[in-house]
Amino acid sequence: MKLTVTTFLTLDGVMQGPGGADEDRSDGFELGGWLPAFMDPAAGTFVAEWFARADAFLLGRRTFETFAAFWPRVTDPGDPVASRLNGRPKFVVTRTLTATTWTGTELVTDDLATAVGAIKAMPGDEGQVHGSGTLVRSLHDLGLTDEYRLWTFPVVVGQGRRLFTGGLVPRSFELGTEVIIDETGTRSPFDE
Repeated sequence: MKLTVTTFLTLDGVMQGPGGADEDRSDGFELGGWLPAFMDPAAGTFVAEWFARADAFLLGRRTFETFAAFWPRVTDPGDPVASRLNGRPKFVVTRTLTATTWTGTELVTDDLATAVGAIKAMPGDEGQVHGSGTLVRSLHDLGLTDEYRLWTFPVVVGQGRRLFTGGLVPRSFELGTEVIIDETGTRSPFDE
């Protein structure tokens, strides 16, 4: 399976704390919760489509802890996000966790490249990384990311952890098909 990174970004590249004010206040970040104002049914459709392709998840510890505090409690089998997160294997890259109670979770504490190689060798469409900025940068530097889905929102927060910072290994990628949702919520191909 391919390894796909999906993350929400501000126009200035910040990925920290999109979902809520208290989601991630590390390093004094006080501007969390910049995303919900932009979520609508059309955006939810995109998220559902992405999660429908997930056959496994690779997460950094902080993102995992945020997800694990919420998603196991969502038991509706029709929920497109919860059904995948709760029913598919989850691999957590960590140096600090020693155990977890979320069913289907395995801790990755050793060689990241070997672990990702094993995930990619599994049958299925996509191993997905959501959020997990530190992990994403490590995957990038190791050349292990097959696809990026960077969902950029029209907001600038001016501070916080950015997805890409200085010192990364230079790489180029092919541009895939982009889709724009217009003001009526209609999907239209941008570049086919």
